[in-house]
Amino acid sequence: MRRRYHHRLSNYCLSERIEFLRGCSETWISVRHRPATVKLQAQAFVRRASRRRLPPVRRPRDRHDGSWTLEGSLLPSFQWLPAAANPAQSGAQETPCLLVPVRRESETVRAMADLVVGLAKTVVEGALTKAQSAIEEEAKLQQSVQHNLVFIAGEFEMMHSFLNVANEERVKNNVVRTWVRQVRDLAYDVEDCIEFVIHLDKKPSWWWRLLPRCLAASALPLDEVVSEIEQLKARVEDVSRRNSRYSLISDSGSKPIMQQQMAPGAAIGTIALDMLVEARDTVKKLQGLGDLAQLLTKEEGDLGVISVWGTGSDLGMTSIIRKAYQDPEICPKFECRGWVKLTHPFNLQEFLRSLVVQFYTNSCLQEGSIVNVEELKRIEVMATMEGGFIEAFMNKVNEKRYLIVLENLSTMGDWDTIRTYLPDSKNSSWIIVSTQQCEIASLCIGHSYQVMELKQYSAEHSICVFFKEGSQGHGGKSMESDRVLDNSNEISMQDEAGHGTSLPPCYRISTSKRENARDWVDNFHLVERKSEMNQLCNHIANARVYGLQVLSVWGIAGVGKSALVRNMYYEKIHRSDPVFDKYGWVDVIRPLNLRDFSRSLFLDLHSEPLPTLGIKDPTQECCAILKDSRCLVVIDDLQSIEEWDLIQPALVSRPSQSIIIVITTEASIASHCADNEGAVFNVKGLEDKAAFKLFETQVLSKEPSSPIKDSKDAELQELILKCGGLPKVIVAVADFLAPKTVNLMDSASSLNVKFMQGLESSPEFACLQALFGWMNYYFRTCPDFLKPCIFYLAIFPRDHSIRRRRLVRRWIAEGYSRDTGKSSAEERGEWFFCRLLDLSIIMQKPYPFTTVLNDRRTVSCQVNSFVREYIISRQMEENLVFELGGSCTLTTQRTGRHLIILKSWDRDRIVFESIDFSRLRSLTVFGEWRSFFVSDRMRLLRVLDLEDASGVKYEDLKRMMKLLSRLKYLSLRGCTEIFLLPNSLGDLTQLETLDVRHTSIATMPQTITKLKKLQYIRASTTKPTEEQPIPHTAGTVELTTHTSVSWLSSVFSRHRQLEGVEVPTGMEKMAALHTLGVVSVDSSRGSTILGEVRKLTQLHKFGVSGISRNNSKFFCLAISGHAHLESLSVRLKKDNQDCLNVAPPDYLPPKNLQSFKLYGLGDKLPEWINQLDNLRKLVLEMTVLPENTISSLRDLKVCILRLCIKQLPGGKLNFCVMLNGAQLRCFETVKVLEISCCSSMDVTFGSQALQNLELLKASCCSGSGSVMKFSGIEHLSELKEVQIKGSNDGTLKKDVEGQISRHQKNPVLKME
Repeated sequence: MRRRYHHRLSNYCLSERIEFLRGCSETWISVRHRPATVKLQAQAFVRRASRRRLPPVRRPRDRHDGSWTLEGSLLPSFQWLPAAANPAQSGAQETPCLLVPVRRESETVRAMADLVVGLAKTVVEGALTKAQSAIEEEAKLQQSVQHNLVFIAGEFEMMHSFLNVANEERVKNNVVRTWVRQVRDLAYDVEDCIEFVIHLDKKPSWWWRLLPRCLAASALPLDEVVSEIEQLKARVEDVSRRNSRYSLISDSGSKPIMQQQMAPGAAIGTIALDMLVEARDTVKKLQGLGDLAQLLTKEEGDLGVISVWGTGSDLGMTSIIRKAYQDPEICPKFECRGWVKLTHPFNLQEFLRSLVVQFYTNSCLQEGSIVNVEELKRIEVMATMEGGFIEAFMNKVNEKRYLIVLENLSTMGDWDTIRTYLPDSKNSSWIIVSTQQCEIASLCIGHSYQVMELKQYSAEHSICVFFKEGSQGHGGKSMESDRVLDNSNEISMQDEAGHGTSLPPCYRISTSKRENARDWVDNFHLVERKSEMNQLCNHIANARVYGLQVLSVWGIAGVGKSALVRNMYYEKIHRSDPVFDKYGWVDVIRPLNLRDFSRSLFLDLHSEPLPTLGIKDPTQECCAILKDSRCLVVIDDLQSIEEWDLIQPALVSRPSQSIIIVITTEASIASHCADNEGAVFNVKGLEDKAAFKLFETQVLSKEPSSPIKDSKDAELQELILKCGGLPKVIVAVADFLAPKTVNLMDSASSLNVKFMQGLESSPEFACLQALFGWMNYYFRTCPDFLKPCIFYLAIFPRDHSIRRRRLVRRWIAEGYSRDTGKSSAEERGEWFFCRLLDLSIIMQKPYPFTTVLNDRRTVSCQVNSFVREYIISRQMEENLVFELGGSCTLTTQRTGRHLIILKSWDRDRIVFESIDFSRLRSLTVFGEWRSFFVSDRMRLLRVLDLEDASGVKYEDLKRMMKLLSRLKYLSLRGCTEIFLLPNSLGDLTQLETLDVRHTSIATMPQTITKLKKLQYIRASTTKPTEEQPIPHTAGTVELTTHTSVSWLSSVFSRHRQLEGVEVPTGMEKMAALHTLGVVSVDSSRGSTILGEVRKLTQLHKFGVSGISRNNSKFFCLAISGHAHLESLSVRLKKDNQDCLNVAPPDYLPPKNLQSFKLYGLGDKLPEWINQLDNLRKLVLEMTVLPENTISSLRDLKVCILRLCIKQLPGGKLNFCVMLNGAQLRCFETVKVLEISCCSSMDVTFGSQALQNLELLKASCCSGSGSVMKFSGIEHLSELKEVQIKGSNDGTLKKDVEGQISRHQKNPVLKME
């Protein structure tokens, strides 16, 4: 069958027309004669050719039949057909025509067949060759990209290694810091480009290369990538050359190459490395051996030799040896002490002369006598006498005990020469040798040696000590026999530590310590810390009751934890508390030396200062005192688990009546040190009101006439809020402003503008240098993976409540939290969040008092304001976050990775469009949205967060989907004006997080199933709750005619009810889904949707509404035995309260479920709820809560129990389970209990119930006629706070206060 091709001719030259016609003929021939594969290629060719639009040509006038033939052509003839059907357009005038092939005579066709077929073969083969060439070109480009990326990856691996050693130097060296910043910016660009490569359309685009260049509309995406990667490769090479050109960082350390002078032999070899490993193993075995001084305690025996070896250089060697050489306990033991730095070549005469002079001068200093110049001259004269000087030296070292340091020993020849003149007189003399050669260090000791690491400076540079086996001091020898006191203080160990003494405890505490305590109590008053003081004292009391020995107090630096503990410490001393008879306070000084630490503690524990103590081992002495006495010991500023692991085995012995309080800045360290979870106390910053109170008190104490009293100045209040509730900072600011009575507000305004700069640089704030030292140290040494997470917190305004999920999902989208071989990005993000909680960088809300360290799944958090100001002051240098607020001026300096638009910004379009968005990765809008906020220059944008923004329209969404194709995170949460998502949502193929909760979106588009990478879907519509309680005189409640059981949200303050959204079928394709909800299954396809959910095996969190008797079986099967499901929220359909009471026979409850919310129940619970062994949070919304139902929950291990009940039988709720007339322990793990009721309620707590409850919240929504009553609150032994809402009953308040007053911990009462 003949094929016809109609096409409008163009105005191209004749040769191009012939090429076009030949293509048509070849295609026609190929259709008739070529195989199927060739046919397809030919058809593709003619389709490409047919796209070339050609202007019309004139109709030839020499042929009356309308046909047209080229002379000498092998083509079939073509016939002109008018392009328009209107006859008026024909005739002599020039009209466009269509050219179609016309069948010739059959013999002509047969005659030309072979030639035409042959020509067709050639042309088709040419087309195929061209296509193959285009494919090969595409493959070569891909190979080029891959090769360049491999090169770039290798370069960045080396740069990463350089940066690991550049951390310290980048702080000091501006050149290095500039280079590091360039590397970082380049890394961002490379990452963006690589991501673009990964996200390229996988469909081949080689066929575009068949078109002539003049017809290509634009460059192909792969060509753009190739060009960009080649430019990036050139930049990488240039950055690498710049490092060498400016001698920035070498591979041997962080210092610039020009500053490094590595000593010969500094490179650590295989033997030395093995020796270093052995030295580090010895540290673990000999934890009690902390420094050289402990090796010098041997009093009788042979001559001892100690070798000190520096593995990488001599850094730190001299200071370590010097500390032991000048130790006040060591010096009196040696009559002759000398230190000689060896020279090359070795000069024996100078060596001996130096030692004799030092022997004499050191003995004079030891005895407190004046150095006789004449004696020194006599020694110098002796040095010139041959023989006599050596004899005098030998007499000294033979008769007296000596300690000699030989610095920089480099050859064994020198050692052998020196040893000739240093005899072994069997009087426990010592020689200390320092060297950088491990072989010499070991040979000086002999064969039976041990090697131990004293201090580690880096992975390859440590200071190690070699010593003879068995020479590490007295070990476990009792120190009681070694104790020597002077005549004025003859106090035996037994008398001092025993309990049989006739002296009362207050007289065994030193006079100076009692004076310090009295001075503290009289002059220092904690402001707004009464609750914390009570809690701390309760912790100590509980420790005594339960036999705990170690408590931990933790909080961010500057929060006042040391002041709080010291206040308690001095109060006990001042009151002569009979619980303790000894008090000791010791600060941890780094590097931690156990011997020095113990010496400081020992001296602080003693009754009176004892100037001359013959203490062999202060560590054992302290251990004995803590074991035999009732001591209260405070260890302040512990900064690592390793430090505690060194202190704990040396000081803590069990059983003991002593208590140790450890103060630290990290929750993880506090948890490690404490005996159990209940022995950990977290000190948090002051709340806003308390912060203002402290500020005002401090100012007025300095300047009583200050106008600060009761000031409501907004700028002053903002200044205090920036202090983050840290008393140390608040007091410093108050002391600064107190004397400025005239220009106080101007000074406050100036400090507010340059807050962090002023605190760090002004001499008036020198008292904060320790705080900034800690901040700088932490931010410099914290893990690299946490630094971007911390800087990212600057995105959120001060005092802004940050949802945990929002923060973690944004971290994932930004690439801060990535999948690893051991954990997912979600798990790592949660761990990052916990780390920031541990460090008090962020604070938990809404339960700031809780001590639960294992429960980090807090719903929301808040960045400490002071920490946020610190982050902002640093991030500008990193060029990360920039914000628009107030009235901004036009400038070209606004650039960065993350843009924040604040509510206060005036929405100036000119300013916005002047910003460089080429590197922008996230856009966060607070307040009003404007359409121009989306720009085609935001091609790298990954995160678009519009949570609670107003003014977002459907047209804005369509523009977002079109321009922001790389989005990974999209949040429209709280945008109530959005009713529909466009179908173009399916074009966001990289989207991982979609949050449209609290919007008006009721249905998800079908195209959402195309988003294969989507992991997180939070969706729900909101509507006002239907019922409105009406007060009733009888104390009951009447509801409107449309009352349903869905009123939980009205009770808990939001007054909004969440409704599920409909999702399309095909959700089973979205295998990456981690979170899905709330999904409405109240439709004909609801069972199908539930069946698809069953196949989503990676689902961790699921929310569903519309469960009824019709689909309950499908629901149970969807979650049955689900291995990963951790959180489940279920809302039952109206009039289906009992649909989950009985599960299908083959149903298995999800074994890992931790959070279960069940709304719309009647008066019964599902039978399988008690099979949820891992449940930690339970929320129940019920019409009626019978007594047997509440008792059935008694054995669940939940931490949070939330009950919302419409009606209580008889208005009573009893948390008391009886068995055979005795109360059972029940609800033992519950820490937070929330009760809400629409009727009167009388709640009773038994003496054995809820023994770990920390927070009690109760609310009533039935109006003023309701009655609330509580009894047994005093039985809740761990209760910290009571919150009551919905009642202004003075009788209730008085009754609850009475119960609280009888509570041993005095919980806080809050009523609204």
